Amino acid sequence: MTNTDIPATRSGMNDTATDEAMTIGSKTADTHRPLAPIPSKTADTHRPLTSIPSKPTDTHRPLAPIPFHRLLSVEARKLFDTRSGKIMTVVLIVLVLASIIGRGVVSGPKLHTLIGTAGIGFGTLLPVLGILTVTAEWSHRTALTTFALEPRRRRVLAAKCLPPLITAVVASLFAMLVAVPVTAVVAAVQDVPATWEVTPLALLGWTGTNVLVVATGLAVGMLLLNAPAAIVICLSTPILWAVVGKLGATGTVLTEWFDLNTTATPLMAGDMTGGDAVQLTVSTIFWIVIPMTAGVVRVIRKEVN
Repeated sequence: MTNTDIPATRSGMNDTATDEAMTIGSKTADTHRPLAPIPSKTADTHRPLTSIPSKPTDTHRPLAPIPFHRLLSVEARKLFDTRSGKIMTVVLIVLVLASIIGRGVVSGPKLHTLIGTAGIGFGTLLPVLGILTVTAEWSHRTALTTFALEPRRRRVLAAKCLPPLITAVVASLFAMLVAVPVTAVVAAVQDVPATWEVTPLALLGWTGTNVLVVATGLAVGMLLLNAPAAIVICLSTPILWAVVGKLGATGTVLTEWFDLNTTATPLMAGDMTGGDAVQLTVSTIFWIVIPMTAGVVRVIRKEVN
């Protein structure tokens, strides 16, 4: 009996040991089981963000055009801020003062004569002023910058032409203002009566002639885009027409119709007739309208490097 119970006890012990071994083995196996990945917070950083509707910006709105008055002020500043512009202005003022005072001392106190004396300097310097205005961009290689800021070249050219024309009017008024006190002073010093007779129409015609002189320089400069060549042509033209006028009847006719200095003489005198107006129109078309039109077309189509 006793022997029969003992084996059964051992068998139960063996079963218990086996279960414990299995339990331990399973715990050991769990220690080598791969761990589940822990979700990291950094993974959210790579998640594509939903687009947030933004307010419409003005980056694609076309820029407003530059006002013409600003272009005009810039070109007027260029006319007088440069070294050549300042020198031309000083020389013009000194020449007007010297010529009027010198002519008053020599010829006497005649207002009409003193005012016309200033035209000698104007005929030489005002065309040069117009030429330098339209050729400076190409001489200094700044045309690319100017036309990049304002691509509409016609507006730029118009802004360039107006300041010299206005300067011609202002210079004419300055000469008149200088001639009046010089006439009075010369009459007092020389103790002779002053001659004040001058017609407003003659003053207006003289001012218009100065404007035409500047317009001629602008037209030739616009056509050639070369300051030295344009200056030589404008300054040598009166001499050439004087030679042409002495070539007989044909030369006289050509001078009467195509020499702007000759056709503008009745305008300065204030007694222009219908035939004189026609001749002035022809010479103006020949020297101003045709070169200016051709020059504008050239500038508009010219490739800026």
